[in-house]
Parts: sequence; C-alpha cells; structure tokens
Amino acid sequence: MTGILEMLKQGSSYTSGLIRWVLLIGWLALALMLTGCKPGGPAPTIRDPEPSPTVSAALAAPTISPTPMPTEVSLAARVNSYPITLAEYQSELAMFQADKGTELAAEDKTSVLNDLIDQALLAGAAEKNGFVVDEATLEERIQQLIMQLGSEQALTSWLSTYQFDQQTFRLSLRRSIAAAWMRDQIAASVPETAEQVHARQVLLYNQEQAAEIYQQLQSGNSFQNLALKYDPLTGGDLGWFPRGYLPAVEIEQAAFNLQPEEYSQIIESPAGFHIIQVLERDPQRPLSPDARLVLQNQALIDWITQARAESQIEILADAP
Repeated sequence: MTGILEMLKQGSSYTSGLIRWVLLIGWLALALMLTGCKPGGPAPTIRDPEPSPTVSAALAAPTISPTPMPTEVSLAARVNSYPITLAEYQSELAMFQADKGTELAAEDKTSVLNDLIDQALLAGAAEKNGFVVDEATLEERIQQLIMQLGSEQALTSWLSTYQFDQQTFRLSLRRSIAAAWMRDQIAASVPETAEQVHARQVLLYNQEQAAEIYQQLQSGNSFQNLALKYDPLTGGDLGWFPRGYLPAVEIEQAAFNLQPEEYSQIIESPAGFHIIQVLERDPQRPLSPDARLVLQNQALIDWITQARAESQIEILADAP
C-alpha cells in the first residue's frame, strides 16, 4: 500500500499540514480517517469544465503538461513527465516529522513520496478532463488559508517553518486543488443506489461450538432464537449492505449467494466463526451515507491502483 492508498486502507494519521488540509476539503470520507486536520470555512468556488467529465475517461494514464521548470531544479520523482521537486518533498517530510514527533523511518519517507505521486496522478487526470486551477482560484484558496491561520504573517511563518518558498508552495497548492477536484469526480461516480441484502448472523468464537449451532439449525431450530441467544441486543442483525461494504469478504460473498430465509454454512473470518441468514434482498436500494463513503473510498483506491499501473513513474536518485 502506498500514498493515498495507504491512508485509505490503513487509516494513516499523516496530515502534512496545510497542503493536506486542502486535499481533505470536500470529502468527509478522508476527513474521518485522517486526524489532526480541522478544515474550516467554505470550500472555494471552482469552475467545472463543460461538459462534465466522465470518470471512465480519466482512467487512462493521465497526460500532464506542467509549467516548465528550470533544468537545474532537483527532482524527487517524475510522474508522466510531471515533476515533483526535491524541495517540495523535503518540506512534506518536515511536516510529516512534525506531526509524528520523531525521526522518520525509511517507510515514512516512502509514504510521503508516494502520497505526492498519487496527487500528481489525480491532478494529471483533472487537467486531462479540462479542469484548470487559474490564478483567481489559487489566490482565493490562499486567502482562505490566511483566514484559517489568522493572518498573512502566520502563513508566512508557516511557510518558513517548513522551508516552503513561494514557487514550491503555489505548485503544491495548485496540484492539491486539482487532485481534490479529481478525487471528488471519482467519489461522485459511485451510484446512490445498489443491490443490497439485509442479513443477520450467529457469531461464535470456536469451531466446535459453531458446528454444534449449525447442527441445531439443521435439526430445525429457529435461526432468530439462536441469534438472540448469542447477541441479545441486536439479534445478530447486520442491517442492509451492498457488495464491497463488509470488511470480511467471505461473509459478504456468502450473503449475496443466499435467498431470503436461507442460511450459510460456517464461515471463518478473523473475527470468529459466522453463520449468516439473509432476511431480505433489494436489487436497487438507496445506499446509507456510511456505505456510500466506503464505496467511494474503494473507488478511489481502485482508480489510483489502475492509474499507477498505466503511468510512467520515475523515482530519482537524488531523492532521500
């Protein structure tokens, strides 16, 4: 797992200061996973290109045409010819270290660089879909940051603390805005409805007991009574859920293979031994807010995975 993928799959605490704050605006899914970052104030008004882009079109390896940089500028990485400067990478490392409070391990440095790479992929796709961060948008966002910090001097002090020069800061901010826009397009591509099942379970913690309960079900015992016996509070109710929602894939697969009132065989997961019964099915049910956030996170993971596979990513030797 790397970069944004790592944050989404593992719930990383990496926030890296103001730039990461920008990336978080507008999508609660990431904000809930990342700690120490409290955005405030309204999101900036950003003009969407017409017509609205499709996510499928953006899945191709993004072509990025960044503003030319002097050849003497040292780079940490290059993503489809898009440069990630060494100065920016070092500033991000400084922010990460300040968040962490200890010296960074090699895997921490890799995570920071991969996060910048993931942002570059998202920003490149945004540009490919016609989204442009103009000077007015950039200045508007900078003013929001000044308001967030309390004064222009506070922003200047923050930039100095993390060794951001104006060029590097504006480059990072511009890319973060574009990456956030593309992230939101991917999130919006997740439908508001999906096939779902309503299920309940009996969860046991050793295989012998699970086999005994399964035998009781085979002998005609009520699933509802057994579920209430082992979970008096909820009766083992898992509620409604779509494909891709439950952390235990085995349970989800079993549930979607059952018809109402049918129950599964014993399913082993890291949590224990489950027997699932499906109560209802709905081919097109509105997603709960939580379920949609989970599916949006997975859509972003899938998008970045594919974009990485289709892109040319070069880690340069002069990156620490």
